Amino acid sequence: MVAVPIGHLEDITLRALRTLREATVIACEDTRRTSQLLELLGVARPRLVAFHEHNEEAKTPLVIEVLESGRDVALVSDAGTPTISDPGYPLLKAAVTGGYTVVPIPGPCAAITALSASGLPTDRFRFVGFPPAKLEARRRFLEELSGATETLILYVGPHDLDDILALASEVFGPSRPAVVARELTKMYEEFRRDTLLALSTSPGKNRGEIVLLIGGRESDEAPTEDDLQKIAQTIIDEGFGGARAAKELTRRTGANRDEAYRAILRLRAGEHETD
Repeated sequence: MVAVPIGHLEDITLRALRTLREATVIACEDTRRTSQLLELLGVARPRLVAFHEHNEEAKTPLVIEVLESGRDVALVSDAGTPTISDPGYPLLKAAVTGGYTVVPIPGPCAAITALSASGLPTDRFRFVGFPPAKLEARRRFLEELSGATETLILYVGPHDLDDILALASEVFGPSRPAVVARELTKMYEEFRRDTLLALSTSPGKNRGEIVLLIGGRESDEAPTEDDLQKIAQTIIDEGFGGARAAKELTRRTGANRDEAYRAILRLRAGEHETD
């Protein structure tokens, strides 16, 4: 499991270089991109196997056959650490299940790189990957995270950033601190630090790779009644009921048990009134 640079070539480690040189096979997201990287690093190209999100299930048995023959396989993604919002998990799981030795070669990861320089708390954080593409699913996704007290880390496509910032400002509250980290380790690296409202109303450049970090809910930042009702409705729609719904509402929002239970009861009462 070889981490490769997310931008700056000098971020490659000596151990990663040695591993790439010694590997019999390199399983990679894009053979053209990995070929270019190997050329820039001065690594002679071994056998490359295309291994991406559209074929990883089908290609996993083929790569396992290489391991069965006693040869080493290096797994890389286009950038950063493999399997972190990148292909590779089915292969990793199959290798572990098959009893093969899995060796992590640590290195760059966009989520950790952004967090380390964000200025937001780093003692507790949650990486949640890419938000859903569809609006309603995206709203539910953010609502489920609205009660989190740890720093949240998201990967965001440049074309989605403005919409996600606006929605996050609505769901988390306009004053919640956030950071947009863009083009990390590259020439135009940028950190924009402000509130969600300020970031959503003063868009900067959205080109390139983007990590969005959102500060956790403060312990004294009580959710509003309207927030509780919205999230309670989402939880009920997901199939939770009764005490389980109240417990889930407490987990997601940080509301105390009595507040959560009353919110669920109000929703249930409203449903009966409309029946």
